[in-house]
Amino acid sequence: MKLVFLGTASCYPTAHRAVSCTALKFEDGLVWLFDCGEGSQIQVQKSSIRPSKITKIFITHLHGDHLFGISGLICTLGNQVMDRKDFVLEIYGPQGLRRYVREVLCLSRSPLPFPYRVHELIPMDDQLPRKWGTWGINQEAAGPPHPQELQGRDICAENGVWDVLQDDSVSVQAGRVKHRVPTFGYVITENPRPGKLNVEKLKELGVKPGPLYATIKRGEEITSPSGQVISPVDVIGPPILGRKITILGDTYNSDQMLDIVRNSDVIIHEATLEDAMREKAIENGHSTPSMAAEYALRADARKLILYHFSQRYKSEPTEEGKQEKKEQGEDGIQKLELEDQDDCFGEEKDVSYVSILLAEARSALECSKCSVIIAEDLMEVDVPRRHEGSL
Repeated sequence: MKLVFLGTASCYPTAHRAVSCTALKFEDGLVWLFDCGEGSQIQVQKSSIRPSKITKIFITHLHGDHLFGISGLICTLGNQVMDRKDFVLEIYGPQGLRRYVREVLCLSRSPLPFPYRVHELIPMDDQLPRKWGTWGINQEAAGPPHPQELQGRDICAENGVWDVLQDDSVSVQAGRVKHRVPTFGYVITENPRPGKLNVEKLKELGVKPGPLYATIKRGEEITSPSGQVISPVDVIGPPILGRKITILGDTYNSDQMLDIVRNSDVIIHEATLEDAMREKAIENGHSTPSMAAEYALRADARKLILYHFSQRYKSEPTEEGKQEKKEQGEDGIQKLELEDQDDCFGEEKDVSYVSILLAEARSALECSKCSVIIAEDLMEVDVPRRHEGSL
């Protein structure tokens, strides 16, 4: 498995960071996207991802910086999978997503060469903000469906967990996180693999390499040449746990899904503002580096990856960038007018670097086994199997 960070900014894209979109690449080449902010289709083309390999899209919540790129991406995929008759794009997200996708594709009269389905996660009543009803929006999909729209599922929670999907190799569960609108985090868990076959013991029992090895590996008993019945438990080691990746949406508190997050190989957690702005972050439904680190510790995670940064935080300048800044004088590299505006929290930006966010998270994780890194646009992170070494 490999994670590809396509967008790591909060609120709106800048010249240096796109908004939220994270890709998960599997060994067989298939790709799942988590969130799809505006411009995601451009980021996909800049990355190592082949658009034709995208088969599923998961949306954490319906704020624009996580959603506004989905219609453009769907249309882009139409140019990539025209010859695949068996292709169906599966889309998952909060209630209201089905209507959003339908309305945008229908009103723009966007033809698609493939079918799609939108599966909605139905929020629990207490997920809705207190003033939710004052803005009376009908979340139900209305009107005729798009010609290529297939019926999706309505997924309800059982004991606070949404069972999103399960196949032969992986499962996806969703849990609730606290933000300003109904928001979900996704936990992707690889199914356990059979333990290692003890070939030496089989040889000692008189079983030579051959078809019987495959039989017992499948969990079936075999009989040795001497007539001894050999059970799989006698010659196969314990199952190898699959990898677990948690991708959280915007949140200031994800405790209610902690049970399904525990022992994650990777937690991808927002860190919109630095610790000194904790009160402002929580007020707007967001987290700081220490909040993310504390959550990773409680979840016994092996690795924490921070993303979703306010525009006030720049990437560390490269040597080339430093030289360019020196040549241009104190004003530094020319910025787009958009980046000179206030950030999304109504404050003038005191420009800093993401290194302060990393330092604060490292301080909170000191003496723990959990490592932490900062996500950058187009960065790729391998998630090795547990027996292949640490992250």
